[in-house]
Amino acid sequence: MSLLHATNAAVAELQKLRFGPPVACVYNPLEYARELHGAWLERYGRGRKDVLLVGMNPGPFGMVQTGVPFGEVEAVRSWLGLRGTVQAPANQHPKRPVQGLACTRSEVSGRRLWQWAAQRFVTPLRFSRRFFVHNYCPLAFVADSGANLTPDKLPRTDTEPLFRICDRFLQQVVATLQPTWGVGVGAFAEARAAAVLGKSVRIGRIPHPSPASPAANLGWEKLADEAFAGMGIAVG
Repeated sequence: MSLLHATNAAVAELQKLRFGPPVACVYNPLEYARELHGAWLERYGRGRKDVLLVGMNPGPFGMVQTGVPFGEVEAVRSWLGLRGTVQAPANQHPKRPVQGLACTRSEVSGRRLWQWAAQRFVTPLRFSRRFFVHNYCPLAFVADSGANLTPDKLPRTDTEPLFRICDRFLQQVVATLQPTWGVGVGAFAEARAAAVLGKSVRIGRIPHPSPASPAANLGWEKLADEAFAGMGIAVG
């Protein structure tokens, strides 16, 4: 199964889900940003990869805007060199509009991850020969207040059917790319990868680049380098 077919299958399943409080709005960038996400898969998701980096879910100024995991707008536009139309989702929170590549906000986590990649691999094609980035959960959730809700904060009645779809999607991505490593970006993603993938890949973790992490704010790039070195994964 190709990544595009796996993505389309996941989108069809995700469309059937409904979420209760505290969720006010659900964003599925695989659907409304399908053109940009498709360009990401076409250019960078081909062939076998050594390392699959697994994130948690889209951020409001990253993948929510661009359809690319950790998709900080400037990185997607300038370094990854991707273009595409992003449609407005049917139900948007007024504090979280989708503006696509016209969004002027920067997703700190995405900026850190892609700047790290650019500094070590120089070109995105060189990075993509060995690495691919996938978000475990493709959906973003927004509360009534406009606050971002991560999947681990949702009721179990909502996450059980959601995680079944996400688990299957991750397994299909791994079956397609055949990585040696599944590396969680943060503890949640590592735990899901370990639970879903078992012994089919080696499991590791790098720290999450979120600005909510005091350690990441003191130099996330160095922490990531050290984590990869500890796993014996060469970067650059």
